[in-house]
Parts: sequence; C-alpha cells; structure tokens
Amino acid sequence: MTGALTLILIGQYDSPFVRRVAIALNLYGMAYEHRTWSVFGDADKIAPFNPLIRVPTLVLDSGDVLIESAMILDYLDEQAGDARAMVASSGPARREALKICALATGLADKAVALVYERALHKEKSQTWVERCTAQVERVLNALEADRAARPTPYWFGDAIGHADIAVACALRFTREAHPEIFSSTRWPTLIGHSDRCETLPVFKSIVQPLNPPK
Repeated sequence: MTGALTLILIGQYDSPFVRRVAIALNLYGMAYEHRTWSVFGDADKIAPFNPLIRVPTLVLDSGDVLIESAMILDYLDEQAGDARAMVASSGPARREALKICALATGLADKAVALVYERALHKEKSQTWVERCTAQVERVLNALEADRAARPTPYWFGDAIGHADIAVACALRFTREAHPEIFSSTRWPTLIGHSDRCETLPVFKSIVQPLNPPK
C-alpha cells in the first residue's frame, strides 16, 4: 500500500457494507487503521463518531466522519480520481453501475434484517420473514438475469468495479446467513461471478466468518 495512515475504518468484516469499503480501500492502495468494533458490543465506542451507531464509519484525518458505505465510496472515488475510480463518473454507465450496487446493498439489508429477526426476536413475525425472503429472491433473480446477459469478465468490462464488489460481498453474507435459500442450481451465473471474485487475493485477505448477534 501507499500513502500515510490517515483513515480509520470502523466495523467488522462480517458486515458486507464494511467489507466492500475495505476491499475498495485496498484496491485503491489507501492505508487505513481498522477498528473492529461491533454495533452491539462496542456501541459506546462508535456513538461519538456516528450517532446512528452503524458501520461502516470512516474517520478522516481532518476529523470529518463519513457514515454510510455509498458516501464513503463516493469520497474514495474522488480521492482516486476519474482515471482510477471503480465506477463511471457520469452518464448511463454510472447509473447502470449504481443500480447494481443499489440492488446488492438492498439484498444485504434484507439479509441482515432476517438475521436480526432470527437472532433478536423471541417471537418471530412469519409475515416479515416471508416478505424479506421474497425480496431477497427477487433481487437475486434480477441480478442473475443482468449478469447472465453480460459476457465480460467483470460486470461492466475487463476490470473490477464497485458493482462486482457489492454483489460479491452481499452474496457471501446471504449465503452464509441463509443457506436454506440457496441450492446448486439457483442463480448459477451470479454464484459463479461471486466465487470468482472470492478467489482474488484482496477478497481472501478481507474476510470474517459471520458472527450474528446473540
């Protein structure tokens, strides 16, 4: 990596949102300090930086704090410059990529919600579980169809981008948290894409087994 140690990334890598930011930081060669604080076990540590007590949270050397993964990545892209940014700077190409990112992060949101429902509520809402599960499956269907229509090594060409990272991180989390949803025949293109991303050194180095709240 290059550059001075000026950034602090808060959050654990079992979060697909923290993980996508950490992978981007590494691909951009931006050094950072990693504080592995949990929103449950370390809420008092996170609160002074982020009143929402959510991760990822990125603290800049200026003291400014960025509090949401899309906002953080927008900042990192700006620092990297248009020539290196892992998303188009404008136009249809940018909108297409951001749509895939939005679907992936929405998938992750619903997968996390299902984990919380299972882990934190003694009396579970079957209606809520069925609704979230249906949303997860519809998003996976949409992502499968989109990726299957693209012959390129990565989602939008020959180089990895934020869409690839977001999908891979969301899919790994969802597969670990909800294996009952997946089978060897469901969403094969999408799973193959994610598996290829997971073979990359940066993905292998930034990973943490799922540790749901108890």
